Amino acid sequence: MDLLNTLVDKGLRRESPTREEALAVLATSDDDLLDVVAAAGKVRRHWFGRRVKLNYLVNLKSGLCPEDCSYCSQRLGSKAEILKYTWLKPDQATAAAAAGVSGGAKRVCLVASGRGPTDRDVDRVSDTIRAIKEQDGSVEVCACLGLLSDGQAERLREAGADAYNHNLNTSEATYGDITTTHTYADRVDTVRKAHAAGLSACSGLIAGMGESDEDLVDVVFSLRELDPDSVPVNFLIPMEGTPLAKEWHLTPRRCLRILAMTRFVCPDVEVRIAGGREVHLRTMQPLALNLANSIFLGDYLTSEGQAGHADLEMIADAGFEVEGADRVTLPEHRVTAGGGCGSHAGGGCGSHGEGEEGGGCGSHADGGVCAPAPAARTEEPRTDLVAVRRRGAGTDLAPNA
Repeated sequence: MDLLNTLVDKGLRRESPTREEALAVLATSDDDLLDVVAAAGKVRRHWFGRRVKLNYLVNLKSGLCPEDCSYCSQRLGSKAEILKYTWLKPDQATAAAAAGVSGGAKRVCLVASGRGPTDRDVDRVSDTIRAIKEQDGSVEVCACLGLLSDGQAERLREAGADAYNHNLNTSEATYGDITTTHTYADRVDTVRKAHAAGLSACSGLIAGMGESDEDLVDVVFSLRELDPDSVPVNFLIPMEGTPLAKEWHLTPRRCLRILAMTRFVCPDVEVRIAGGREVHLRTMQPLALNLANSIFLGDYLTSEGQAGHADLEMIADAGFEVEGADRVTLPEHRVTAGGGCGSHAGGGCGSHGEGEEGGGCGSHADGGVCAPAPAARTEEPRTDLVAVRRRGAGTDLAPNA
């Protein structure tokens, strides 16, 4: 296909596709899907080889969020029967982080529900960051705490944070359909604050709530303009007890097209498969590694993920390798330009979504978006694949790592 040859050429040059080209990727047929994956895979391998970065979530504070994000199980008014607990102590969070690192994770993502942190919360998280860094200085730490006030990003950076996650989630035009307690502009402002403070910016999207192709392209182009180092791609996990519990619109093929489009638009950034990969990609997860160079290991914020050992087997069986702490994640031109995810030499950055990150004012580990109705599905919802997290942080049970 001429389209795919054009997109590969542009991706290797770090040139943006047109909106029409991005929309065309989402509109490709099932007959052309493997060609799409192969083309996007060339761009992925050019910038990231066959490495897969592992990230691990630690939910510092679960539930009871005052924000009304429709996709989130921790939202105001949620009836989802999730774990609810207040702040983990630094030693508890450090132990949880260590479990992920021992399983192969290179980055630990510290997430807390809420609109945004108070100054006391920033102090609390800073203590946790320092404790994790003292235990293992090679670990990247990303915070995801919601909307930031002036000066808070700088304080997290001084404490040793490498990155900050705050997802845009969906297009600006449809953002008001999923959340009323804060705005799209609030989210953009927080990503810019993190970037200005010298933190590696991590910002992504949520797909699967009936959004149009135009909405998906809009948010990915907006992300390219913000220039985060990592872009988490979440797929809605329709949790019982949330407004979007009955919304099942994704297929494995749709997810692959979304990941491919994201790779073409953001060729040289860390594209991370985040929440919902097990539910929606299912047996196609290994194929998705040809598009994304990063995943979350084990469980998410309020839902369970694939067993940690199964993630490692999947990576090996697909012919990829886990990225070690000694490797810089991003291409050299992004590191020397001041980003530098994955590099601790000279500071400020490590690698994310944390896409899939939820917490902090609506990022997701269990989310989605709402807009025009999608095409009719030919598959039954896989509600059997949605499981509430009952282990790890906030419990006495061993984590999944």
